[in-house]
Amino acid sequence: MARQSISLTEPNDEWLKTQVDSKEYASKSELINDLIRQARKQQKQIDWIAAKLEKAEKSGFTNDSKAQILAESKSLLNG
Repeated sequence: MARQSISLTEPNDEWLKTQVDSKEYASKSELINDLIRQARKQQKQIDWIAAKLEKAEKSGFTNDSKAQILAESKSLLNG
């Protein structure tokens, strides 16, 4: 695993310490890795939405109802 040295602002360091002290995480490293995983997952979702919006903008108008659009979106999200 790669080792890094980072500087944190005092409020951020205190928040990390609080999370570790509450036994939510075993270490600051574990917490930071979890935050990065969450951010990566969120970025994938944002990229997916952006791609869908771009595709929709290029496709023009639709005659589908709101219910049809919602059902299709849910089915695509659920894979």
